[in-house]
Amino acid sequence: MSLLHSVADDLADALAAIVGQDAVLRRPGELRVYECDGYTLDKAAPALVVLPASTAEVAAVCRLLHERGVAFVPRGAGTGLSGGCLPLEAPVMIGTSRMRRIRSLDPVDRCAVVEAGVVNLDVSKAAAPHGLCYAPDPSSQMACTIGGNVAENSGGPHTLKYGVTTNHVLGVEMVLADGSVVELGSPIADTPGYDLTGLAVGTEGTFGVVTAATLRLVPIPPACRTLLAVFATVEAASETVSQIIRAGIVPAALEMMDQLIVGAVEAAYGFGFPTDAGAVLIVEVDGSAAAVAEQVERVRHICAQGGASRVDVARDGAERELLWKSRKRAFGAVGRLAPNYCTQDGVVPRGKVPAILERIQAAARRHDLRIGNVFHAGDGNIHPILLFDERDADEVARVLAAGREILEACVELGGSVTGEHGIGVEKIAQMSLLFSEDDLDLMRRLRRVFDPLQRCNPGKIFPTPGSCVENVRPRRQVPL
Repeated sequence: MSLLHSVADDLADALAAIVGQDAVLRRPGELRVYECDGYTLDKAAPALVVLPASTAEVAAVCRLLHERGVAFVPRGAGTGLSGGCLPLEAPVMIGTSRMRRIRSLDPVDRCAVVEAGVVNLDVSKAAAPHGLCYAPDPSSQMACTIGGNVAENSGGPHTLKYGVTTNHVLGVEMVLADGSVVELGSPIADTPGYDLTGLAVGTEGTFGVVTAATLRLVPIPPACRTLLAVFATVEAASETVSQIIRAGIVPAALEMMDQLIVGAVEAAYGFGFPTDAGAVLIVEVDGSAAAVAEQVERVRHICAQGGASRVDVARDGAERELLWKSRKRAFGAVGRLAPNYCTQDGVVPRGKVPAILERIQAAARRHDLRIGNVFHAGDGNIHPILLFDERDADEVARVLAAGREILEACVELGGSVTGEHGIGVEKIAQMSLLFSEDDLDLMRRLRRVFDPLQRCNPGKIFPTPGSCVENVRPRRQVPL
């Protein structure tokens, strides 16, 4: 047995003494499952995966790794889209999927304390009997977990009106790299002092392992209507988005899909989307019955003025559910179009949506790629989907180049390189488009307050000063 295998086995046995033999994965076939998240262009398998079932076990695991000088990466459900849980320079992966308890749900104070492995949608299901829900709803909400949502500051279609994850997290329980457990925030909103909860949300697992979160719950609106507007062109749909917002209407959601995506979604789910449409808008309004009725008519009128060939309103809850199922599973439907795809994530001001779509189309032509668009049009959060075959090295290179160009265009138009998917490994090279070296150094110093030795999810978010990140590719296996 080699020294490397001996060290790995010794560590695996020590971890198993904490969490149990069945909660430590060490065989190559088991580890292969964890070699990437939803961003598949980069892959690296961990040397070990440990699956603790409680905060106490996470703390004990982190203490052991700290004592042995071993770095680690936290992982939730693996639905992230920027390589945030790729085990770079971190041989051990700590998965939170077994931490699935809703510890408490308080309908009076409208909050719930849930563990990191609780599925996003399950929070709303648990709150529904009390007339409440958890507002952030990523497209992967049937699979993604709260720990990952907190790490990435996840969004979703309904964040246009209700805000992203950070607007709904009142506090977090987190295990630091040395095994100490800290609690940030409280069930009481707007407490005095620094907003450490807001600081921790969106740090992509570089501060510590989030083991639980206190979530804000909101009342389920008394009335809700969902409209589908069909347009001949993406440009007409984009201009209509601006007109809806300009009219003072703040929909609960305002989504767009272009022709390529509409075709894939219709083939997959058969909702009745017109596959010859240049683009469709999904507009949802909620609130009191009277207000919703008025807004439906105003949205109908604006869409008609904007050139919509038809504007349909979901007839009942079942039709609304199917419409949203089709939208939220659009990424899966793309599998009908190509063996692989890469979902980009940038932001532009709402008024610049037509401009960024032109730049995306230009990038598709320049790099000879097919790019579909499905995105949160109401807040300018774009998700171009670049189709490719990972067996074609030249096509992979063109996808990476086109992705960089799209993000550069977002920044040029006054936006950002991410809206909800995070930086991970995918966008490290683009951080300098937004931040100076002094800015980045300040962020690194802030990180070291929580993780002085930088053993928690190393190699993420921040470029190494003076390095050429774009030329660094992850290893297939991270050694101990």
